[in-house]
Amino acid sequence: MELKNDSSSTEDFILLGISSNPQMQKPLFAVFFVLYLVTLVGNGLIILAIHSDSRLHTPMYFFLSNLSFMDICFTTVIVPKMLVNLLSETKSISYVGCLVQMYFFMAFANTDSYLLASMAIDRLVAICNPFHYDVVMSPRRCLLLLLGSCTISHLHSMLRVLLMSRLSFCASHVIKHFFCDTQPVLKLSCSDTSSSQIVVMTETLAVIATPFLCILFSYLRIIITVLKIPSASGKWKAFSTCGSHLTVVVFFYGSVIYVYFRPLSMYSVVKDRVATVMYTIVTPMLNPFIYSLRNKDMKRGLRKLRDRIHS
Repeated sequence: MELKNDSSSTEDFILLGISSNPQMQKPLFAVFFVLYLVTLVGNGLIILAIHSDSRLHTPMYFFLSNLSFMDICFTTVIVPKMLVNLLSETKSISYVGCLVQMYFFMAFANTDSYLLASMAIDRLVAICNPFHYDVVMSPRRCLLLLLGSCTISHLHSMLRVLLMSRLSFCASHVIKHFFCDTQPVLKLSCSDTSSSQIVVMTETLAVIATPFLCILFSYLRIIITVLKIPSASGKWKAFSTCGSHLTVVVFFYGSVIYVYFRPLSMYSVVKDRVATVMYTIVTPMLNPFIYSLRNKDMKRGLRKLRDRIHS
Protein backbone atom coordinates (compact mmCIF):
# COMPACT_ATOMS: atom_id res chain seq x y z
CA MET A 1 0.00 0.00 0.00
CA GLU A 2 1.38 3.41 -0.96
CA LEU A 3 0.97 6.24 1.52
CA LYS A 4 1.46 9.74 0.19
CA ASN A 5 2.36 13.09 1.76
CA ASP A 6 5.71 11.75 3.04
CA SER A 7 3.98 8.95 4.95
CA SER A 8 5.65 5.58 4.93
CA SER A 9 3.81 2.38 4.15
CA THR A 10 4.42 1.24 7.72
CA GLU A 11 2.59 4.18 9.33
CA ASP A 12 0.09 3.09 11.95
CA PHE A 13 -3.66 3.49 11.76
CA ILE A 14 -5.67 4.80 14.70
CA LEU A 15 -8.78 2.84 15.72
CA LEU A 16 -11.34 5.15 17.33
CA GLY A 17 -13.10 2.20 18.95
CA ILE A 18 -16.66 1.88 20.19
CA SER A 19 -16.72 5.32 21.83
CA SER A 20 -14.35 8.28 21.96
CA ASN A 21 -15.70 9.34 25.39
CA PRO A 22 -12.79 8.86 27.89
CA GLN A 23 -15.21 8.15 30.76
CA MET A 24 -16.74 5.23 28.83
CA GLN A 25 -13.48 3.37 28.16
CA LYS A 26 -13.24 1.38 31.42
CA PRO A 27 -16.97 0.49 31.60
CA LEU A 28 -16.84 -0.64 27.96
CA PHE A 29 -13.70 -2.67 28.71
CA ALA A 30 -15.50 -4.44 31.58
CA VAL A 31 -18.59 -5.19 29.45
CA PHE A 32 -16.70 -6.54 26.44
CA PHE A 33 -14.21 -8.45 28.58
CA VAL A 34 -17.12 -10.31 30.22
CA LEU A 35 -18.78 -10.92 26.82
CA TYR A 36 -15.50 -12.29 25.46
CA LEU A 37 -15.02 -14.62 28.44
CA VAL A 38 -18.61 -15.89 28.10
CA THR A 39 -17.97 -16.50 24.38
CA LEU A 40 -14.78 -18.48 25.07
CA VAL A 41 -16.26 -20.54 27.90
CA GLY A 42 -19.64 -21.13 26.24
CA ASN A 43 -18.28 -22.21 22.86
CA GLY A 44 -15.47 -24.17 24.52
CA LEU A 45 -18.03 -26.15 26.54
CA ILE A 46 -20.05 -26.88 23.39
CA ILE A 47 -16.93 -28.28 21.68
CA LEU A 48 -15.93 -30.38 24.71
CA ALA A 49 -19.47 -31.68 25.25
CA ILE A 50 -19.80 -32.79 21.62
CA HIS A 51 -16.40 -34.49 21.53
CA SER A 52 -16.89 -36.23 24.89
CA ASP A 53 -20.35 -37.70 24.12
CA SER A 54 -20.40 -40.38 21.41
CA ARG A 55 -24.15 -39.85 20.92
CA LEU A 56 -23.37 -36.34 19.65
CA HIS A 57 -21.02 -37.62 16.95
CA THR A 58 -23.50 -36.81 14.18
CA PRO A 59 -23.25 -34.43 11.18
CA MET A 60 -25.32 -31.70 12.87
CA TYR A 61 -23.09 -31.61 15.94
CA PHE A 62 -19.95 -31.98 13.81
CA PHE A 63 -20.88 -28.69 12.12
CA LEU A 64 -21.95 -27.13 15.43
CA SER A 65 -18.60 -27.91 17.09
CA ASN A 66 -16.77 -26.36 14.13
CA LEU A 67 -19.10 -23.35 14.21
CA SER A 68 -18.23 -22.88 17.90
CA PHE A 69 -14.52 -23.14 17.11
CA MET A 70 -14.86 -20.55 14.32
CA ASP A 71 -16.78 -18.25 16.68
CA ILE A 72 -13.89 -18.41 19.15
CA CYS A 73 -11.39 -17.60 16.38
CA PHE A 74 -13.70 -14.94 14.95
CA THR A 75 -14.01 -12.96 18.19
CA THR A 76 -10.34 -13.49 19.13
CA VAL A 77 -9.27 -11.70 15.94
CA ILE A 78 -11.16 -8.57 17.07
CA VAL A 79 -11.90 -8.40 20.79
CA PRO A 80 -8.42 -8.67 22.45
CA LYS A 81 -7.08 -5.77 20.34
CA MET A 82 -10.24 -3.79 21.05
CA LEU A 83 -9.82 -4.40 24.81
CA VAL A 84 -6.18 -3.26 24.70
CA ASN A 85 -7.16 -0.09 22.84
CA LEU A 86 -9.91 0.70 25.36
CA LEU A 87 -7.22 1.03 28.05
CA SER A 88 -4.58 2.58 25.78
CA GLU A 89 -3.93 6.21 24.93
CA THR A 90 -2.61 5.55 21.41
CA LYS A 91 -5.24 3.08 20.11
CA SER A 92 -3.00 2.30 17.15
CA ILE A 93 -2.70 -0.69 14.84
CA SER A 94 0.13 -1.18 12.37
CA TYR A 95 -0.43 -1.28 8.62
CA VAL A 96 0.46 -4.98 8.49
CA GLY A 97 -1.59 -5.68 11.63
CA CYS A 98 -4.60 -4.00 10.03
CA LEU A 99 -4.37 -6.15 6.89
CA VAL A 100 -3.81 -9.32 8.95
CA GLN A 101 -6.82 -8.55 11.15
CA MET A 102 -8.94 -7.83 8.07
CA TYR A 103 -7.85 -11.10 6.45
CA PHE A 104 -8.62 -13.39 9.38
CA PHE A 105 -11.82 -11.54 10.31
CA MET A 106 -13.26 -12.11 6.83
CA ALA A 107 -11.94 -15.69 6.63
CA PHE A 108 -13.59 -16.77 9.91
CA ALA A 109 -16.78 -14.74 9.30
CA ASN A 110 -17.30 -16.29 5.87
CA THR A 111 -16.52 -19.77 7.18
CA ASP A 112 -19.25 -19.15 9.78
CA SER A 113 -21.76 -18.38 7.02
CA TYR A 114 -20.83 -21.50 5.02
CA LEU A 115 -21.08 -23.66 8.13
CA LEU A 116 -24.57 -22.26 8.75
CA ALA A 117 -25.42 -23.26 5.16
CA SER A 118 -23.99 -26.76 5.77
CA MET A 119 -26.18 -27.07 8.86
CA ALA A 120 -29.21 -26.04 6.79
CA ILE A 121 -28.39 -28.78 4.26
CA ASP A 122 -28.12 -31.24 7.15
CA ARG A 123 -31.61 -30.31 8.38
CA LEU A 124 -32.96 -30.49 4.82
CA VAL A 125 -31.70 -34.05 4.34
CA ALA A 126 -32.80 -35.13 7.85
CA ILE A 127 -36.38 -33.91 7.33
CA CYS A 128 -36.93 -34.36 3.59
CA ASN A 129 -34.87 -37.50 2.95
CA PRO A 130 -34.45 -39.26 6.32
CA PHE A 131 -34.00 -42.78 4.92
CA HIS A 132 -30.88 -41.74 2.98
CA TYR A 133 -29.54 -39.40 5.68
CA ASP A 134 -26.56 -41.57 6.68
CA VAL A 135 -25.50 -41.97 3.05
CA VAL A 136 -25.97 -38.34 1.97
CA MET A 137 -24.44 -36.83 5.14
CA SER A 138 -21.56 -39.30 5.40
CA PRO A 139 -18.46 -38.32 7.44
CA ARG A 140 -16.48 -37.88 4.19
CA ARG A 141 -19.05 -35.46 2.73
CA CYS A 142 -19.26 -33.52 5.99
CA LEU A 143 -15.48 -33.14 5.98
CA LEU A 144 -15.55 -32.01 2.33
CA LEU A 145 -18.20 -29.39 3.20
CA LEU A 146 -15.99 -28.12 6.03
CA LEU A 147 -12.85 -28.00 3.87
CA GLY A 148 -14.77 -26.30 1.05
CA SER A 149 -16.12 -23.69 3.48
CA CYS A 150 -12.62 -22.88 4.76
CA THR A 151 -11.04 -22.81 1.28
CA ILE A 152 -13.62 -20.48 -0.30
CA SER A 153 -13.50 -18.17 2.74
CA HIS A 154 -9.71 -17.85 2.75
CA LEU A 155 -9.57 -17.23 -1.02
CA HIS A 156 -12.18 -14.48 -0.58
CA SER A 157 -10.14 -12.91 2.22
CA MET A 158 -6.93 -13.06 0.19
CA LEU A 159 -8.57 -11.29 -2.76
CA ARG A 160 -10.06 -8.60 -0.51
CA VAL A 161 -6.79 -7.88 1.30
CA LEU A 162 -4.84 -7.72 -1.98
CA LEU A 163 -7.41 -5.20 -3.24
CA MET A 164 -7.14 -3.10 -0.08
CA SER A 165 -3.32 -3.15 -0.14
CA ARG A 166 -3.34 -1.33 -3.49
CA LEU A 167 -5.09 1.74 -2.07
CA SER A 168 -3.34 5.01 -1.20
CA PHE A 169 -3.92 6.90 2.04
CA CYS A 170 -2.99 10.57 1.96
CA ALA A 171 -3.86 12.39 5.16
CA SER A 172 -6.10 10.81 7.76
CA HIS A 173 -5.21 7.41 9.21
CA VAL A 174 -8.04 7.44 11.75
CA ILE A 175 -10.35 4.44 11.28
CA LYS A 176 -13.78 5.26 12.70
CA HIS A 177 -14.37 1.73 13.92
CA PHE A 178 -13.13 -0.71 16.56
CA PHE A 179 -11.32 -2.96 14.05
CA CYS A 180 -10.04 -2.90 10.46
CA ASP A 181 -13.18 -3.53 8.44
CA THR A 182 -13.52 -2.88 4.71
CA GLN A 183 -15.94 0.06 4.61
CA PRO A 184 -14.25 2.33 7.21
CA VAL A 185 -10.81 1.70 5.64
CA LEU A 186 -12.17 2.45 2.14
CA LYS A 187 -13.50 5.73 3.55
CA LEU A 188 -9.92 6.83 4.35
CA SER A 189 -8.48 6.20 0.90
CA CYS A 190 -7.63 9.10 -1.39
CA SER A 191 -7.54 6.71 -4.35
CA ASP A 192 -10.48 6.34 -6.70
CA THR A 193 -12.38 3.62 -4.82
CA SER A 194 -15.30 3.30 -7.25
CA SER A 195 -13.82 0.25 -8.97
CA SER A 196 -12.82 -1.21 -5.59
CA GLN A 197 -16.37 -0.71 -4.30
CA ILE A 198 -17.82 -2.48 -7.34
CA VAL A 199 -15.44 -5.43 -6.91
CA VAL A 200 -16.07 -5.55 -3.14
CA MET A 201 -19.87 -5.42 -3.53
CA THR A 202 -19.93 -7.98 -6.38
CA GLU A 203 -17.53 -10.40 -4.76
CA THR A 204 -19.14 -10.03 -1.33
CA LEU A 205 -22.56 -10.60 -2.89
CA ALA A 206 -21.30 -13.82 -4.49
CA VAL A 207 -19.55 -15.14 -1.37
CA ILE A 208 -22.19 -14.19 1.21
CA ALA A 209 -25.30 -14.64 -0.96
CA THR A 210 -24.36 -18.19 -1.97
CA PRO A 211 -24.69 -19.71 1.54
CA PHE A 212 -27.65 -17.44 2.31
CA LEU A 213 -29.55 -18.62 -0.79
CA CYS A 214 -28.62 -22.19 0.12
CA ILE A 215 -30.18 -21.68 3.57
CA LEU A 216 -33.26 -20.04 2.03
CA PHE A 217 -33.75 -22.87 -0.47
CA SER A 218 -33.25 -25.51 2.23
CA TYR A 219 -35.89 -23.99 4.51
CA LEU A 220 -38.37 -23.54 1.68
CA ARG A 221 -38.04 -27.27 0.96
CA ILE A 222 -38.31 -28.06 4.68
CA ILE A 223 -41.48 -25.94 5.05
CA ILE A 224 -43.12 -27.62 2.04
CA THR A 225 -42.27 -31.07 3.43
CA VAL A 226 -43.37 -30.29 7.00
CA LEU A 227 -46.73 -28.86 5.87
CA LYS A 228 -47.49 -32.24 4.31
CA ILE A 229 -47.18 -33.96 7.72
CA PRO A 230 -50.78 -34.68 8.85
CA SER A 231 -50.37 -34.36 12.64
CA ALA A 232 -49.70 -31.08 14.43
CA SER A 233 -47.28 -32.81 16.82
CA GLY A 234 -45.30 -34.15 13.85
CA LYS A 235 -45.06 -30.69 12.32
CA TRP A 236 -43.93 -29.19 15.63
CA LYS A 237 -41.31 -31.90 16.14
CA ALA A 238 -39.87 -31.31 12.66
CA PHE A 239 -39.81 -27.52 13.03
CA SER A 240 -38.34 -27.69 16.56
CA THR A 241 -35.15 -29.29 15.21
CA CYS A 242 -34.58 -26.14 13.11
CA GLY A 243 -35.46 -23.44 15.66
CA SER A 244 -31.98 -22.89 17.09
CA HIS A 245 -30.35 -22.78 13.66
CA LEU A 246 -32.92 -20.33 12.28
CA THR A 247 -32.42 -18.00 15.27
CA VAL A 248 -28.66 -17.87 14.70
CA VAL A 249 -29.16 -17.32 10.94
CA VAL A 250 -31.48 -14.34 11.57
CA PHE A 251 -29.03 -12.72 14.03
CA PHE A 252 -25.99 -13.31 11.84
CA TYR A 253 -27.32 -12.47 8.38
CA GLY A 254 -29.56 -9.63 9.53
CA SER A 255 -26.60 -7.58 10.80
CA VAL A 256 -24.22 -8.71 7.99
CA ILE A 257 -26.65 -7.65 5.25
CA TYR A 258 -27.20 -4.29 6.95
CA VAL A 259 -23.45 -3.59 7.22
CA TYR A 260 -22.14 -4.80 3.87
CA PHE A 261 -24.91 -4.47 1.31
CA ARG A 262 -25.04 -0.69 1.19
CA PRO A 263 -23.16 1.82 -0.97
CA LEU A 264 -20.23 3.59 0.72
CA SER A 265 -22.21 6.88 0.53
CA MET A 266 -24.81 5.39 2.93
CA TYR A 267 -22.18 4.31 5.47
CA SER A 268 -23.07 5.46 9.01
CA VAL A 269 -20.39 5.19 11.70
CA VAL A 270 -22.67 4.79 14.73
CA LYS A 271 -25.25 2.46 13.13
CA ASP A 272 -22.50 0.39 11.55
CA ARG A 273 -20.71 -0.08 14.89
CA VAL A 274 -23.90 -1.28 16.58
CA ALA A 275 -24.71 -3.74 13.78
CA THR A 276 -21.12 -4.98 13.68
CA VAL A 277 -21.05 -5.56 17.45
CA MET A 278 -24.15 -7.74 16.96
CA TYR A 279 -22.56 -10.26 14.60
CA THR A 280 -18.92 -10.06 15.76
CA ILE A 281 -19.46 -10.23 19.53
CA VAL A 282 -23.09 -10.74 20.58
CA THR A 283 -24.06 -13.55 18.17
CA PRO A 284 -20.96 -15.73 18.88
CA MET A 285 -21.65 -15.26 22.61
CA LEU A 286 -25.34 -16.22 22.26
CA ASN A 287 -24.79 -19.26 20.02
CA PRO A 288 -24.00 -21.70 22.88
CA PHE A 289 -27.14 -20.60 24.76
CA ILE A 290 -29.34 -20.78 21.64
CA TYR A 291 -28.14 -24.28 20.79
CA SER A 292 -28.24 -25.69 24.31
CA LEU A 293 -31.23 -24.18 26.14
CA ARG A 294 -33.89 -26.07 24.13
CA ASN A 295 -31.75 -28.94 22.89
CA LYS A 296 -32.15 -32.12 24.96
CA ASP A 297 -29.12 -33.80 23.34
CA MET A 298 -26.84 -30.84 24.10
CA LYS A 299 -28.18 -30.59 27.67
CA ARG A 300 -27.41 -34.27 28.18
CA GLY A 301 -23.94 -33.82 26.69
CA LEU A 302 -23.21 -30.84 28.95
CA ARG A 303 -24.41 -32.75 32.02
CA LYS A 304 -22.20 -35.67 31.05
CA LEU A 305 -19.24 -33.30 30.67
CA ARG A 306 -19.99 -31.74 34.07
CA ASP A 307 -20.12 -35.17 35.71
CA ARG A 308 -16.76 -36.09 34.12
CA ILE A 309 -15.18 -32.88 35.41
CA HIS A 310 -16.56 -33.43 38.93
CA SER A 311 -15.39 -37.05 39.01
